[in-house]
Amino acid sequence: MASDVEVSALAINIAVPEVLQWTDIRRGQEFRLTSVTVRLLPDSTLAAKAYGRPVEGGRGGYVSFPVPETPEIRALIEAGAREAAARWSGQRGLG
Repeated sequence: MASDVEVSALAINIAVPEVLQWTDIRRGQEFRLTSVTVRLLPDSTLAAKAYGRPVEGGRGGYVSFPVPETPEIRALIEAGAREAAARWSGQRGLG
């Protein structure tokens, strides 16, 4: 039965520690990026997008931002992927 199941992608959310958070501007509004959504694609590569809230407060739109190519953010994503893999491998089925 498992061979009949198609999994298109797996996703995890990683909180960005305050020291690594950054800001970016979209549509004239500044956002503080506080989380990264990482997807494991079918070819085993990772794709990442950053999300956050407007610096001035409020809800703001759910808008994705590119993830900066820094060694610290790369290490955070890789550590998050390893942690997710460990958790998935130990899953015990539906509660």
